Amino acid sequence: MTVAKRNKREKPDPELVKLADGLLANYQKPEDLIGENGLLKQLTKMLVERALETESSGCKWSLS
Repeated sequence: MTVAKRNKREKPDPELVKLADGLLANYQKPEDLIGENGLLKQLTKMLVERALETESSGCKWSLS
């Protein structure tokens, strides 16, 4: 039996860590993160909409 080697986890981008810390500053209960209007749902919606807008305009993705 062979055992697959695990890849070492890459350290997250420090700017993303700061962003996540800021977004989670008001976190009090699980619903704040994963609830009906939680942060995860809001971020997912925003990112998908942004990607679709960028794709439909023919532009390459840009965070600036």
